[in-house]
Amino acid sequence: MKHYSLILLAFTFFIASCKRQHISKTSDIQVIDSLKLAESKPINDSLVTQPVITPPVVATETTDEEKVKIDEIDFKYLKAKAKVSYKSTKDNQSFTVDIRMRKDSLIWMNVSAFGITVATALFNDSLVKLYDKYHGEYKEYSYSSFAEKFNFNVNYDILQALVVGNRPFKKNKSRVTRSNEYYLLKQQENKVLIDNYIGENKKLKKILLTQEDTSNKLTLDFDDFTTLNQFLFPQSSLITLDYQSKEDQKMYQTLVNIKHTKVELLDTPLEFPFRVPEKLLNKN
Repeated sequence: MKHYSLILLAFTFFIASCKRQHISKTSDIQVIDSLKLAESKPINDSLVTQPVITPPVVATETTDEEKVKIDEIDFKYLKAKAKVSYKSTKDNQSFTVDIRMRKDSLIWMNVSAFGITVATALFNDSLVKLYDKYHGEYKEYSYSSFAEKFNFNVNYDILQALVVGNRPFKKNKSRVTRSNEYYLLKQQENKVLIDNYIGENKKLKKILLTQEDTSNKLTLDFDDFTTLNQFLFPQSSLITLDYQSKEDQKMYQTLVNIKHTKVELLDTPLEFPFRVPEKLLNKN
């Protein structure tokens, strides 16, 4: 019997491989399991859809960063529900994710399939907590542990950017160029090269993160902007991870398509329920 990897991390780039498991009720439900890189398949262009937004062809001029004002979303708390589809060369599946966020400090996600909660995750600035309810497993990860597994650095700011479409690295010095379609803000954070594509509406349309020492890439495309509390919020986003397996040295690709069905920006504090059986906490 096959298993799926921990789909909860599809919002990041942590998904790399999949297996399948069935729940015997009126219909089969594809559920979550542990992260396993080796079981993905190499990229096949006929099976994998490419990102919607393409980078500008040529930069025509250099512009002072101060002249490029990005319209970013300001909030205290966020509450959202999204339909998420996951696709690799081997697997194609969909599920529902409830999201709660306290800006710059905490992200809570609850993953469900056919109305059944299968996993919950809690992200803060240093730690990822994952409770796989269906399989009765609880794990804690540092962000550095994922960097070691997938040869790609990630942090809380990147995860928050996946949800709201804000620029993840604001304090870095940027080199800005102007193309026929976008302003391009180029940055570097340690070994990660960051390309921020800013549209005519002053919204971040695309982020391309490239791991300098491995050439692994994480691309975030934002679309379907809707006015929300006087901000333009991206109702749709596409996450593309292109990476080289440590085991067979082949290139693989994972796509995650996110479509928000409901989003609220709130001033009222939210609860972040994360309850794990004590017997599982003792095992961790």
